[in-house]
Amino acid sequence: SIDGDVTTVSPTTVVPFLSRPALPALLLPNGQHLFSANAICQSVNYTHSPSCVVICSYEHKSVKSWFDRIAAIQSCKSAAQKVMQGKGLQGMKSYLQRQPAPQSSQLRFSSLFFSISLPQEGKRNILLTSALPYVNNVPHLGNIIGCVLSADVFSRYGRLRDWNLLFVCGTDEYGTATENKAREEGLTPKQICDKYHAIHSSIYKWFQIDFDFFGRTTTEKQTEIAQDIFWRLHKHSFLVEDTVEQLRCETCQRFLADRFVEGICPHCAYPEARGDQCDKCGRLINAVELKQPQCKVCKETPVIRSSKHLFLDLPKLETQLEQWLDKSTRTGDWTANAKQITRSWLRDGLKPRCITRDLQWGTPVPHPDFKEKVFYVWFDAPIGYLSITANYTDKWEKWWKNPQQVELYNFMAKDNVPFHSVVFPCSLLGAQDNYTLVNHLIATEYLNYEDTKFSKSRGVGVFGDMAKDTGIPSDVWRFYLLYVRPEGQDSAFSWADMALKNNSELLNNLGNFINRAGMFVTKFFEGYVPAMELQQEDKKLLALVSWELQQYIQLMDKVKIRDALKHILNISRHGNQYIQVNEPWKKIKGGETERQRAGTVTGVSVNIACLLSVMLSPYMPTVSQTLRDQLNAPQSCLNTMLQGTGAFVCSLRAGHRIGTVSPLFQKLEGDHIEALKKRFGGQQPADAPAPAAPAAEVNGVDPEKAKQLTQAVTEQGDKVRALKAQKADKAVITAEVAKLLDLKKQLAVAEGKNPEPASQKSKKK
Repeated sequence: SIDGDVTTVSPTTVVPFLSRPALPALLLPNGQHLFSANAICQSVNYTHSPSCVVICSYEHKSVKSWFDRIAAIQSCKSAAQKVMQGKGLQGMKSYLQRQPAPQSSQLRFSSLFFSISLPQEGKRNILLTSALPYVNNVPHLGNIIGCVLSADVFSRYGRLRDWNLLFVCGTDEYGTATENKAREEGLTPKQICDKYHAIHSSIYKWFQIDFDFFGRTTTEKQTEIAQDIFWRLHKHSFLVEDTVEQLRCETCQRFLADRFVEGICPHCAYPEARGDQCDKCGRLINAVELKQPQCKVCKETPVIRSSKHLFLDLPKLETQLEQWLDKSTRTGDWTANAKQITRSWLRDGLKPRCITRDLQWGTPVPHPDFKEKVFYVWFDAPIGYLSITANYTDKWEKWWKNPQQVELYNFMAKDNVPFHSVVFPCSLLGAQDNYTLVNHLIATEYLNYEDTKFSKSRGVGVFGDMAKDTGIPSDVWRFYLLYVRPEGQDSAFSWADMALKNNSELLNNLGNFINRAGMFVTKFFEGYVPAMELQQEDKKLLALVSWELQQYIQLMDKVKIRDALKHILNISRHGNQYIQVNEPWKKIKGGETERQRAGTVTGVSVNIACLLSVMLSPYMPTVSQTLRDQLNAPQSCLNTMLQGTGAFVCSLRAGHRIGTVSPLFQKLEGDHIEALKKRFGGQQPADAPAPAAPAAEVNGVDPEKAKQLTQAVTEQGDKVRALKAQKADKAVITAEVAKLLDLKKQLAVAEGKNPEPASQKSKKK
């Protein structure tokens, strides 16, 4: 309570549309009403960060006009924007405290309550971070799947498992990249950060990334915590001074750090290598090694000068690091690439690493001998996890200085691994302040675009701010990116494959089963779930579904997100086969026994659909919620199915009334996909010759179509084999075999072959 007015409250009804309702709207004993800012902002179609629930109260008898209510709304919106801008709950509270009540009433903000996640005794407490994206660029699909989307899926899954979880992220805003971008756009670094932080927030909101808090590194808390860690390292003698040869531009009168200099790579001769790394060969570079270096600002040739810097003494910390790594990698879930990259850094022995830079835009080094310098971004940026949490709650140390109670998960792409497995842990180990170190390091490989790399400058690939303009729902984007998530090796985004997966897996498999199950209830049983009398066949299916659920949980617990998704699709495939074999649409027209059988098949199917709604929740949250709404599923289904090793329970019992059923997915048409592929395929030279007619028009070869048909043949073959194994009705098998033969003919044509031999060969089999 800000002014002490509110001391006791009695809970009533939770605001229903909050994503994670933790506090109710209340009617207080003193006659005041409490309204959540979420609810107020929702009423004017304004959405803010779901990281908190803010309660603002006013005396209802004194509100005499809509003007007063709008004033309250505007104050709440402005306060919510403080959170959106990364200023945290403290910023919101201080803003509201400064606001005067509207003159026409006694409206006042008398109390603020914040729903803050803190570690709890007896709970599994998980601190989850996604690698902080550079603020100066718009993230592409590879950035999104590599960090924030993967972390979001695991976060949503953890909440369904009833883990006490805090999910934080934010924009990494200091360093040369930001200064460069500011110069390019004619803005100050702060203006660039403000602009792109808002862009990032908007993109992640559209992709339904459900952070507890999305902050930024350009805050007072960042300076405070980074400088504290620095002084602790200094106190324990883990910092050393050394003189470094650097490139200096005499025209600009400054040392050229990292990206302020370009030249020819000394390793592969790439002409646009940066002063820290070559984008072509990936090798790390010392700027003075560049051939024919140029200042990026004025294009003049720099000279070599000496500059004194501070280094983190990694060799002195190596023994501590190895002892900690041995335990963490043995007991935690580290991806194979994370272990391999870390081992490669340790193999040849660690070397001191520079933690200072000659820049203006950064966290200032507090040492008097280095007051003109700032911290190097890779010393500074990971500390952003701590400062962002500190902006979320002033009790941040309960998460970050509590290794006995807290498990830390880091999500990132593989290029960020050494900084999270070596450099940052050494900083925290050297600080000797009981910091929480990473227990589980989850790193993806790279996602490419078709057969090339994403490139904003060349117009190649889909970037986060473009996805929403394609007309494809964010849930479908989430599904496909997670389906091709580069877990064990690099993978590629493909428009043709996205359309194929949408049309085959979502529409024809998952959507078809769910829609049929719901429509049977509506059409044959007037919207009420029928009674079920289980036979051996039903029990066999339920056992199979339960096994798939258990596999899903085991894989998700190990953060095998892509593999776990396949078990969701397996369940709907089993369901489709079950419906196809039992034909409830025919049995409902028969005698009492057959009608009872139709009811059992329908009841079992609609309960499997309910289970799928829960399993889909981390992957496709909107589809999941829509499906539960259509089934009128009880909230309890979310809280029971994923407990322990998995429990497939009957959530929709006989007599349960479902809602209105409608299709969850739409077909992605070929012409739409082709238009999108062309739009995001890169800029063609003005004088480029017109593309030749597709090979299919000349000799029947159509590689893109062949790729789609190959997948379709495989899936149809699996379906036929499954029907035979179940000893399905001969007519059903014959019809599916005919479809398979037709697909093989189409594939032969697309490959430029004579379809007859393929057909004859198939018949012989």
